[in-house]
Amino acid sequence: MAAPLIAGLIDLQVNGYAGVDFNDAGLSAEALDHALAAMAVDGVAACLPTVITAAPAALAARLGALDRAVAASALGPRMVPGYHLEGPFLNPAPGYAGCHDPRQMRDPDPTLLAALQAPLARPILLVTLAPERPGALALIRELAARNRLAAIGHTAADPVTIEAAAAAGAVLSTHLGNALPSPQPKFTSPLMAQLAEDRLSASFIADGIHIPPAALRVLLRAKAGRAILVTDATAAAAALPGRYRLGDLAIARDGDGRVTLLDSDRLAGSALTLAGAVSNLVAWGLATEAEARAMARDRPAALLARTGAYSSAA
Repeated sequence: MAAPLIAGLIDLQVNGYAGVDFNDAGLSAEALDHALAAMAVDGVAACLPTVITAAPAALAARLGALDRAVAASALGPRMVPGYHLEGPFLNPAPGYAGCHDPRQMRDPDPTLLAALQAPLARPILLVTLAPERPGALALIRELAARNRLAAIGHTAADPVTIEAAAAAGAVLSTHLGNALPSPQPKFTSPLMAQLAEDRLSASFIADGIHIPPAALRVLLRAKAGRAILVTDATAAAAALPGRYRLGDLAIARDGDGRVTLLDSDRLAGSALTLAGAVSNLVAWGLATEAEARAMARDRPAALLARTGAYSSAA
């Protein structure tokens, strides 16, 4: 296998890899090591395994299994400083919900977040939420006060609410440009508002499927110096075309690398590798190697350093 273009990469959003689903309540240390070893081959030094929207009991079971697997694995203690909780505090409206189950979405609840965190040995470092939901700004402030990262995603928020979220301490837009229905207002959409907010970094899925390269060029220009690459990878990443799982969801990877809900055209994560995202930016002429390195390594490392749970020198 060819060496990755850039090593030491950091993926802030990865739901699974190499046939392994990080949302599996039966996840074993052996399965996690298999996935992390494949990620390491692809240049990843650290990641935040990402758990998506589910009922509270399911979230607790999935996070618990993930945490136990990390502790018992060979690679987890070095590669997994903590977790990314993407939901359930999202917007359930069609288009904004993406592949997440809108029936399980709820208003941001610090009590639920604390209950999910309490039994875990490692922290939930990043929470993606929709800031227009009641209680969201208060939870963002609480996360910021505890040196945890609050991200905006799956949101229909207007510019005033986006600005308020950034003022409260939100630091990131999750997979910006996706989880947005069409059409959108020309100048006041959640996309435009987040692009305009300089206090927010933004993560992008550079697979050519989630965002066409020409559009990604524009988004990267708008977020110059604050763009971050993520994969939103599923078990279908670094794996053959076929059927896989994402929590309760049946998903399928086609021969072109597109991952959708089974028997649907709705995207459900990706089959992207972070090394592939880096290579894509360079091949498309959207970034130099140094710029791609910053997006896939230096900038996510700087965000994680704010939490005190990760150091690139570790």
